[in-house]
Amino acid sequence: MTVDNQSDDTIRTILLSTRRIALVGASAKPWRPSHGVMRFLLERGYDVTPVNPGLDGQQIHSRAVVARLDGATPLDMVDVFRNSAHVGRVVDDAIRLGAQVIWMQLGVIDEAAAARARAAGIAVVMDRCPVIEERRLGLDLHQARH
Repeated sequence: MTVDNQSDDTIRTILLSTRRIALVGASAKPWRPSHGVMRFLLERGYDVTPVNPGLDGQQIHSRAVVARLDGATPLDMVDVFRNSAHVGRVVDDAIRLGAQVIWMQLGVIDEAAAARARAAGIAVVMDRCPVIEERRLGLDLHQARH
């Protein structure tokens, strides 16, 4: 069983219905996982806004980086590439901004923040990667999104 207890059907629905994603912890360094995942999401037709206060105003994959989650609205999903210790604040901002999904990347788990998000009606995915999930579920997000 997975940490988040989400079914394959739920993960599939999230990946197929999401349009706008704020990628928190985006990196301009090509060797960082967030860089590759952002490229993957853009290639599959998602509208991705990179969020990183240290890179505010710069570009990653030709997308303007914003300092805060507020600058990425409106959004459907918040994809979190931050240490678990920093997730709570991101989740609280996502709740305030009306996100529909919080997606915490591999190794990112915060049960208390997840409980707050679920209580606000937000779907929570933890300790997963959309790249891996697309392949595992046999989805072709590029075709499905175009």
